[in-house]
Amino acid sequence: MSATPAPTTTPAVGRRAWLALGGLHLLNGTAPLSDSDAIVLVELDAPLEQSFPSNTVVLEWDRLGLLELSARTVDGTRRHTAKARGDQLFPGMLPGAELRAAATAVTGRETGPLVPLFYVTADGDRAHVHSQIRFLAEDACFIRITPEPVATSEVEELGWLAEAVRLHAEQFLFLNNHQRYYRKCFGGKELEYKYTLAPPVDTWTLTVELYQELLAGGLPGYVMEYRDEYQAWDYLNHLFEITGPEEERGYASFIPTTDGKHLLKRKWYAEDAFERRETHTYGLDLEDDGRFEDHIREELGVQAVRLPSFRRVRYDINFESVRTGHVYGIFFDHCSLVEARDVTLNQCELEYLRSRVAVEPDEAAVLAEMTEIVAWLEAFLRARGLSDERGFYSKRTFLKDAVAARPELARKVG
Repeated sequence: MSATPAPTTTPAVGRRAWLALGGLHLLNGTAPLSDSDAIVLVELDAPLEQSFPSNTVVLEWDRLGLLELSARTVDGTRRHTAKARGDQLFPGMLPGAELRAAATAVTGRETGPLVPLFYVTADGDRAHVHSQIRFLAEDACFIRITPEPVATSEVEELGWLAEAVRLHAEQFLFLNNHQRYYRKCFGGKELEYKYTLAPPVDTWTLTVELYQELLAGGLPGYVMEYRDEYQAWDYLNHLFEITGPEEERGYASFIPTTDGKHLLKRKWYAEDAFERRETHTYGLDLEDDGRFEDHIREELGVQAVRLPSFRRVRYDINFESVRTGHVYGIFFDHCSLVEARDVTLNQCELEYLRSRVAVEPDEAAVLAEMTEIVAWLEAFLRARGLSDERGFYSKRTFLKDAVAARPELARKVG
């Protein structure tokens, strides 16, 4: 993997952006695009994104102010204009009176459900189309679907619309299913930096303070992951160090899940590192009565040493790059041994999580963006008197160090 230069920001001066509102059938495919369909085009005061092209756009209705609604049939034979405030477009997620009236004025009949369809943004003679993937009473989220720009001259005459509908239909499984619009760069690998923090550490307050700084725009070019910005976790780990064969070295950890079963998390690495191979296997119906050991020997076919079990309390803040759609997480966690609660590990972690993109993801940008993020994160840690020393100290190494210091904690397979 090689880093790419940091993204440049295109000034918004001279740029334009529109919302296209219309029938839900154009997104969910319940009816084809028709010349008589009503489309309401709304030009915004300025583009919502800073760089062109961008990937992710989140629009808040109450920030749009007074808007002109330019309604027309797709073939342009009937047109109508009206005005409405942004917060009046979709009160309660249903079309407001002004929007319904504008659509009816050009169709001569009541229309089916009206929704935000596309966000179109233009710079000079180039424009890109973003499809709506989430829509709520407060806001909507759009991601780019055009790999290459369309001609700006076509925007207001809807010359781009048929192609946008086609592109959306090609990826309906990806775009139309709740929180399934993610891809994973570097499949099967984890990319992560770790900061080991000397106790005592108030992980909750640190998480909230970092969250507030991100919300306030402290890291330009990034927004909170749409509707999944904060997570809390609290779970046990029963971890085995895999010692052989050589190519299998790493660990296997059995994590209890709320259905009474276990998740098996495996990582492959000889030494602590930034990049590690990782898999998750859900639904293992096992008890900690020797069957973990049986699974290690019989199903995985490896040699292993059992390390002390620990409880992990973790708070996650998830955010994404609006330029690339890559999603990252910063986690503060506190680990304590089940049989020796005074033995603890406190860490802050930065990890690449996933990418919310409908076009080919820019994998090389992940490293460039992580470099940008760690500079900001390390300043945040330093300002609070915490370690800003970037490293890769793993839970496996922590447990091995704990056993070395207190041999009575050692446990072996079988």
